[in-house]
Amino acid sequence: MLVVCATPIGNLEDVTLRVLAELRAADLVLCEDTRHTRGLLQRHGIEATLVSYHEHNEAARTAELLPRLQAGQRMALVSDAGMPGVSDPGARIVRAALDADVPVVVLPGPSAVETALVASGFAGDRFQFLGFLPRGAAALTSVWEELRAWPFAAVAFESPQRLPASLRALADVDPDRPVAVCRELTKKFEQVVRGTATEVSRTFHESPKGEITLVLGPRERVVDESPALAAVAELVDAGISRKRAAEIVSGLTGVARNRLYRGTL
Repeated sequence: MLVVCATPIGNLEDVTLRVLAELRAADLVLCEDTRHTRGLLQRHGIEATLVSYHEHNEAARTAELLPRLQAGQRMALVSDAGMPGVSDPGARIVRAALDADVPVVVLPGPSAVETALVASGFAGDRFQFLGFLPRGAAALTSVWEELRAWPFAAVAFESPQRLPASLRALADVDPDRPVAVCRELTKKFEQVVRGTATEVSRTFHESPKGEITLVLGPRERVVDESPALAAVAELVDAGISRKRAAEIVSGLTGVARNRLYRGTL
């Protein structure tokens, strides 16, 4: 069995009881950085056999470990923080295990994406996760241009070194977009800075320290009122009172009645 374990994004107390039990029971713990995972295990008094599993050896390790999973070994998969396979190594061995009919169990836990989204104040029914932002200037600008048409929140990971340039690029494309920079979530120096893209870009004109999750707030929807106004005008020409015409069209389109009334005077 392969058990995918979400681990704390900062505070080591945020690990779940199920994850701790699995780390104790596993024959092997596959981890992005053995030193990092060893700190979590020591904090909770767990001894385990650790095997490195990261982006540079993911293919070779998967080929090496899959036969052992098929032979009946129990393995726990962790990354340095959050859920393995989501902007972290892990997706390859999960796919390989599933294709080989090896049971895969996923244990939920801390998420920088959802923590930042709620902390930003931008949480809603829908949002888009972007993963790590592209490094190239042209590719980054393309992402910001694309998001101008996205009316909901969006969440991305960014390195502290590239954050100032990324915010400047966003401010150039979408200066009034609401933004929150969430830094060091769940840690001692946690910080959430909110404002427009222009304002937040000025705040982070130099690289900060720590882990960064960037949240773009939802855009205010711009409604084209011209068809509704034209409909009111046609009803008025047909002999219906302007007040009644505005009421009818407002009920059908959602455009405010007073705006339709005043807009056709």
